[in-house]
Amino acid sequence: MCGIVGLIDFKNKSDKDTLKNMLDTIHHRGPDDSGIECIQKENEQITLGHRRLSILDLSTKGHQPYKFENLIMVYNGEVYNFQEIKKELELLNYTFSSHSDTEVIIKAYHAWGDKAIDKFNGMFAIAIYDRKKNVLKLIRDRAGVKPLYYYQKDELFMFASELKAFHKHQLFDKQISNDSLAKYLKYGSIPQPYTIFKYVKKLENGHILTFDLDTKNIIQQRYWNIYDFYQKEKLDISETEAMERLDELINSSVKYRMISDVPIGSFLSGGYDSSLVTAIMQKNSNTKVKTFTIGFDNPKYNEANHAKEVANYLGTDHIEYTCTSKDALEILPQLVDILDEPMADTSIIPTLIVSKITKEKVTVSLSADGGDELFAGYDAYKKVVGLSNKLKHVPFKSSFGSLLNSLNTNSSNKLSRKISRVSSILMAKSIVELYDSFSNTFLDVHIDKLLIKKPFKEFKKLDIYNTPSLTQNDLDALLAKDFQSTHIDQLLVKVDRATMHHSLEGREPLLDYRLIEFATQLPQNLKLRDDTGKYLLKKLTHQYIPKEIMDRPKMGFSVPIQDWFKNDFKKLVEDYLNEARINRQGIFDFIEIKKITSNYFMDKNINFKQLWNLLLFQMWYEKWN
Repeated sequence: MCGIVGLIDFKNKSDKDTLKNMLDTIHHRGPDDSGIECIQKENEQITLGHRRLSILDLSTKGHQPYKFENLIMVYNGEVYNFQEIKKELELLNYTFSSHSDTEVIIKAYHAWGDKAIDKFNGMFAIAIYDRKKNVLKLIRDRAGVKPLYYYQKDELFMFASELKAFHKHQLFDKQISNDSLAKYLKYGSIPQPYTIFKYVKKLENGHILTFDLDTKNIIQQRYWNIYDFYQKEKLDISETEAMERLDELINSSVKYRMISDVPIGSFLSGGYDSSLVTAIMQKNSNTKVKTFTIGFDNPKYNEANHAKEVANYLGTDHIEYTCTSKDALEILPQLVDILDEPMADTSIIPTLIVSKITKEKVTVSLSADGGDELFAGYDAYKKVVGLSNKLKHVPFKSSFGSLLNSLNTNSSNKLSRKISRVSSILMAKSIVELYDSFSNTFLDVHIDKLLIKKPFKEFKKLDIYNTPSLTQNDLDALLAKDFQSTHIDQLLVKVDRATMHHSLEGREPLLDYRLIEFATQLPQNLKLRDDTGKYLLKKLTHQYIPKEIMDRPKMGFSVPIQDWFKNDFKKLVEDYLNEARINRQGIFDFIEIKKITSNYFMDKNINFKQLWNLLLFQMWYEKWN
């Protein structure tokens, strides 16, 4: 696992020290080695940089930037099936001097060009510069596990694994995108391809960006799209056959992700996904797998005892840490450094802690993200699908919702907020909009009042994931939407930043593209049956771990955030959301901010998520602007 940066300067105003400073900001992603390659041409300067966390082939032969003939590459991630690809290349008379996947990737690209990506099974953000064609390629993995940002303005193009690297370039224009801020307020994160900055974009998952330096044209191509598989016919398969195929795929995926030249472990929450992954790891290991769990001193949120029971049954070497309010308060000031873009997922706090204790024992840890989005694990799915079916029989619901909305002019009280939520539910034009009406932190009507500069109407309405027509049923629409939005833009960002902050490689076996494609084509009743989500995955888990150990209500990875900050939260709000600061920034209307804060402190159960989103933005703004 590594970090990459690069720049193309058509005015030749950058130097090697600039790139080095950019690279140093992501030292945590690769503390074991670094490298820089500068190509000075008459009309442009091309510089590529790399930080290495050594996982495969710990020798210097894995050093990057890596060169082969006319190609220069920097790369972050793992291609797990590199040995099979290597054998294909050897049949084409390619020879190899290392045991790393890096050499395989660049030679595969040399042999097959963009088509090489179809062969890669892994997580990756790749940059390849072709000297002969004077073309730069940026490539991101199918599931979006590894991040890649790029900046373009005034003859300067930059890319990096994390946004913070761009701040080290003197020409970086960090103008905030008001449209992206509106999206952040709505979702708690900023959907790809947007970022908080006007001139920075995220390369979307499953995409290749081609930058022709001679013409300065940029073309983006999608090489993989989860919606393509949701549109396919469902598999004509029995439950037994589906179970066998799922077992085969997960075993293959886990075994791939156990390939490492450094110690490896597993995050174990005690839920179905992490328990199944850990069970398969232990089955395929000659030694006790090291497992890591975070618990909470509040029993309402604590799953550590369940994780311990699973660990005892599997016979793992189990390590548990109890997260307290003191831990949370120590981490809070670091969040804006670690995230470098506003993102309001509170579970990043325990994820950072579990990553820290994991890194003390191993360098690689398997995680189990993706199971809920692929196999319908969230309770919200069945609730929204049920409500959608009922609303289909309600006449004039949109008109009634619109009338409610027009009459609801005051957003300062609890009743008004409930009316706004009800009207948005009634006016929803698709199941995805209906789902958003429940899950969004702020509704559009509230965002319009909060922001002094209004977002563009076109942007406000834009939801690139609201495409239920590309799926076969309502459940598929919700699963695809969550996979392409919250999962990539928030959950995977959380895991990447938390693990990489501690120089720990996190691997995601449930996001193997073969498993994703299989899950999308499963009949609905093998995911959601009799109000039970993850039906097939749970049934498979019971073949590894007794049902009586696993069968309990789903808790999810929620955290006692209000308990942690109940004594300190008011001071944080007063520091970051006071009238002087809000008016000085000129971003928010303080009258609306005051309504939210006053309502919260009069009734502590109201609007905490809204306050948390605002607080995280303010802390981020203070740090980076």
